[in-house]
Parts: sequence; C-alpha cells; structure tokens
Amino acid sequence: MTANKAIPEEIHWHRTAPPPPDCSPLEGTIKTDVAIIGAGLTGLRTAVTLAEAGTQTIVMDAQSIGFGASGRSGGQCNPIWRATPDDLNKRFGNAQAERLVQTTLTSADDLFDDIRRYEIDCEAEQNGWLQTAHTRSAAKGIAKLGESWRAVGADIEEISGPELHAKSGSPEYSFGLRHAKGGFVQPMALTRGYAKVAQAHGAQLFEKTPATSIEKKDGKWHLRTPNGEVIADTVILTTNAYTDKLWPGLQQTVLPMVSVALATAPLTAAQQASVLPGRMTISDTRLAIYFARYDAGNRLIFGCVGSGDSPRDWGGVGRLRTGLRTVFPQIADIDIECSWAGRIGVTQEMMPHLHEPAPGVLAGVGFSGRGIAMTSVMGRTLARKVLGGANSDLAFPVTPIKPMPLYALSRAFVPLMAPAMSTHDHASVILDRGFRRSNPERADQ
Repeated sequence: MTANKAIPEEIHWHRTAPPPPDCSPLEGTIKTDVAIIGAGLTGLRTAVTLAEAGTQTIVMDAQSIGFGASGRSGGQCNPIWRATPDDLNKRFGNAQAERLVQTTLTSADDLFDDIRRYEIDCEAEQNGWLQTAHTRSAAKGIAKLGESWRAVGADIEEISGPELHAKSGSPEYSFGLRHAKGGFVQPMALTRGYAKVAQAHGAQLFEKTPATSIEKKDGKWHLRTPNGEVIADTVILTTNAYTDKLWPGLQQTVLPMVSVALATAPLTAAQQASVLPGRMTISDTRLAIYFARYDAGNRLIFGCVGSGDSPRDWGGVGRLRTGLRTVFPQIADIDIECSWAGRIGVTQEMMPHLHEPAPGVLAGVGFSGRGIAMTSVMGRTLARKVLGGANSDLAFPVTPIKPMPLYALSRAFVPLMAPAMSTHDHASVILDRGFRRSNPERADQ
C-alpha cells in the first residue's frame, strides 16, 4: 500500500531529462546587448530568438538552468485562459484583445512546432487536454468558457457522462471540455533544450550568478554579481515566482503559489487502458486543482496545490494521495516513486504581465498556471520588443508595475491557502452531491 510507504522527495523531471548544458558562474566584466535574468522557459525562449537575430545575449540565473517552475511544473500545455474573449476585450480593448486571442489560439501549435523545429527531445505529445468540472456550478462556468472560445475558432468540444468517464478513466467528473490542441512536455528537458539552442546561436549562459544590484550609468545598465559585472543596453527580468527585490515593486506583482506533484510507478498496459487511455492531460476546476498526465515511461504524474517548497509542508503529500484516490481510485494503491514541489507565479488578473519600467528594462512574469504554452509566447514577444517591435504589435499589453493590494499579507498566508482551498473544494463537492441526491430530476441542469 502506498499509504504505508515514505515517498522520496525528488524532482522527477531532473531524473529523466537530458544532461544540462555546460554553464559556470560569471566572473569579471562582460559587455552585451541584452542581459536576461532568469534561466527558465521565458528567459531562454527569449534568448533563442535574440541570438538567432545576431543580438549579443547573456542569460544569468541565481541558481541553475530550469531551477524554478520550468523544471518543476506538471508540464501540461493548457492553451486557453480562464477569461473569455469578451472578458479580454473589456480588460484590454478591441485591438489588444484580438492580438491576444489570436496568439492564444495558435499558442499550443506554435510550441510543438518550436520543439520540432529545434529538434528538442522533451517527450512532447499533443493528444489534447480534458478540463473537467468538479461540481454543477463549475460545469456551467467552463461550458460558458468553452462556448466563448469556440466562437472565435478554438477546437473545443463538450463531453459528459459515460463518454467522459471512458476518455478520462475517472468516475469523479460528469462534464468537461476537450481541448484538442492541448498536450504535455517534459518541462526540464524543454528548458535545457532551449538553453542548448540559445548557446548554439551564440548566447552565453551563467549559473550561480545572482544579480545583486542594477544601475544606469553612462547610458548602459550595470548589473553587479558576486564575482563580476554585466554591462548591457537592455535588461530583461524573467524570474517569475522567484522574483526578488532587484527591481522595485516587481516582486509585489506576482504571488508565489506552490504546486506539488508525484510520479507513480509505471502503469501496466491494463492500467493504462483504464487511466487516461488516450494519453490526454487532465485538470479540474477545484481551487486546489487536481491535474494529471503521463510521462514517456508510462508513469502518471499527479499534482495539486501545495503549501511550501517541500511536498511534505502542510500536508502536501496527503493531498496528493487523497487526490489520486479520488480521481483514479482504480490505481489508489500504486507505488509512488517520488514527489516534489515548486513555486508558480500568479498575478491578480490570472494573466501574465509584460512591463517596461524604464527605457531598456523589460519584465515578463506571472503565467498563473499556463506557463508551458505562454512562456514561449512571452519569450517571442519580449524578443520582438527588443528587436524594435511596436507595443501595438505585441501579443501582451505593456503595462506599468502595479503591486498587488495587501501583498505582504497575501504572501504570508500562502502556506494556508492550499488547506483552505481544499476545505472549500471538499465542502462544495459534498453540497453538490447532496443536491443531486435530493433533486435527481435537476441533477443535469
């Protein structure tokens, strides 16, 4: 029984990714056109386009390539927002919303085209994404979401009842959306792949190189590091949930929520026929979201919202076990190989932010659970901006830095959010099922 075994704490993607590129800490003074702080998917995808264009580019990270969410996430490509196109239009205006909608519709295909173009070995599969509702009210919400995105051209279909049970392998859900463009990748392998492509085009990569200060002198940006200095025309901040106080106010725009996940032992052929038999990804509408997908070795990767940088913090492993039993009871006793945690950057609007806080300084942060698809969009957008693109042509709007209200209090309560959300989810399911039992004639309304 899994419940009687301690689960090793280890990041599964580190075990199965190709080796990292050769990197070392920066020493001495280096001059460059563009300095990118943050060697995750956003920063490295930005570096690829800039290096291809012949722009001198360096990427530096306080830790290592893919240290943050880029090497810890579930790796699911979920290619639409939680907002409808009408919501985007009200928020950003017609022209900007149209650019964002069109970019969103192609984001998944663009990512998988990238992977093929650059020949990145990252276990990529584009088999679709099941977005499932855990209650009747949630079903109404995602039905509206799917209808609005279908109206602008998204390939989304509603599925319910026995058909959904068969495609998901889960008895937990009665309604969902199938997003045909969805899929998954090995996120650390993708990150390291982008790093190697950027290096091959001339970009320089430095690990264990935190930027300790930033200052404008003689028309250039000077970044101090523990053992050197970078002098650049342009600085790009792509540190997401690990953003520090380097640039005033930026940290307060992104709440570092936590995702925890586990990797099961490889499923047998019979188990694979019962659990996500089409190898789609799945995620539900809980606040403390449950999500799952396969890896190339036929392990199931299962995740939910966590509380801290260890999966053991505040019952993270317990929530994972409960979630696995709930969603896939037929494999409730499967062995678990490892579990891990990592931060994801969440903004108040649940949308990424593109900032230009000073001439020659850009920032792209806050992917709010849509990072696999949208970091590539942001990377290309940042590069386009550096290469002379007008704001009116960019996928994301350029907005001023605006700290979240009560940020310090919200961040202090992050460890409590997962248990609070789980409690809310549990109560909502109990109430929903009670309603169904008491009102069988209205259960499907």
